[in-house]
Amino acid sequence: MSEPLTLGVAGLGTVGMGLIQLLNAHAARLEKMLGRPIVVTGVSARNRDKARGEGFGSARWFDDPVALAKDPSNAVFVELIGGEDGPAKAAIEAALEAKKHVVTANKALLAKHGIALAKKAEAQGVSLNFEAAVAGGIPIIKMLREALAANGVKRVYGILNGTCNFILTKMTDENRGFSEALKEAQELGYAEADPSFDIGGFDAAHKLSLLVSLAFGTTIAFDQIHVEGIETIATADIEAATELGYCIKLLGVAVDTEQGVEARVSPVLVAEESALAEVSGVTNCVGIDGDFAGNLLLVGPGAGAKPTASAVASDIVDIARGLVMPPFIRSTSVLEPARGLDLKSRLGNYYVRLSVYDRPGAMAAITKRMGDENVSLESIVQKRPGPVHPGQAAEPRPGAAEAAVNVILITHDTTEDAMRKALRAIEKDGHVKERPQMIRIEDL
Repeated sequence: MSEPLTLGVAGLGTVGMGLIQLLNAHAARLEKMLGRPIVVTGVSARNRDKARGEGFGSARWFDDPVALAKDPSNAVFVELIGGEDGPAKAAIEAALEAKKHVVTANKALLAKHGIALAKKAEAQGVSLNFEAAVAGGIPIIKMLREALAANGVKRVYGILNGTCNFILTKMTDENRGFSEALKEAQELGYAEADPSFDIGGFDAAHKLSLLVSLAFGTTIAFDQIHVEGIETIATADIEAATELGYCIKLLGVAVDTEQGVEARVSPVLVAEESALAEVSGVTNCVGIDGDFAGNLLLVGPGAGAKPTASAVASDIVDIARGLVMPPFIRSTSVLEPARGLDLKSRLGNYYVRLSVYDRPGAMAAITKRMGDENVSLESIVQKRPGPVHPGQAAEPRPGAAEAAVNVILITHDTTEDAMRKALRAIEKDGHVKERPQMIRIEDL
């Protein structure tokens, strides 16, 4: 029997305690499988006295995670603190400097400092593993690192945030308003008291930046990802999408082109018969287009104690087996600088909702503005008056008391630049009550 693999675990929240529970429950099976036991020799958290309901055996307590990272009694440092800077970053850097393997679930930190940390890991000949940083229990990073290593990947996409997917599912299936669905997500623990990181699309963008680097061999470029959240999605959009045969999802989409990487996080319309439309609640999914493997879609729990702990444990098992790979598949020395593309040149169909004043000539003026930008309309549907999300309301205009009706436009293929120019002109003309709502339509 080989020497034990010793762990120092920093962060004993939901994921940290899930990992401890997993290692306790499967200790004998893991030892038999690996030929060596996995032993937690040290732990650290903010509150030593908090009741956690799971034992740490003979593990020593450290008030300072950096001290735990430096302690020679553990060979692997597991960072589950969170945060893109502060103690998490300091502890990981200390562990790497001490030539220790590192396992983390910290997508925010990796999106900001991943390349620098990967360089340190490679220089020290140790692992920096982060399977749990993207899509919880879905083994997407192992898929890219291992199963698809011989493929050229041109597109990655998916539902990367369970909170947003839960809210949109409630709005679609139960006719809930945005605020009501968000409140339920908070009550169930799916959304934080301040949900802006999730509903603003930033959590999904952090995850997409890691997928871009892994899939396309680029340095991380979080600031080159176009990010939109779901705050402006109104009941009127959900109803119109359903009637047109679509559903609305918050998707992260990245495409590798000859001109650069087009990467975006935004609400999109997907056909109701697509596989993505079936992914409901807090479930995540990730799609990969491999040139030889074809299109793959992985679906599973994107968060929670057990799924995320499972992903963390899988990284620990790789280290126990002696597997050390470059964190981003390729050595950092050959990663290419990310060339982000402006969405102006994106070609596709668009959904537009306009709250149009019921006055003569309004629709004629709107269609003219579309025509001026060579935007061809596939359909125009006038809806009965209905409320929109208050966050969309523009500044009051003269005549704001006039009646307005929702008009839904679906375009043929056109560029994003043409759409934005047309909508700016329509808003400036004063025939619409609120800012136009534009949502991309994706053929996925």
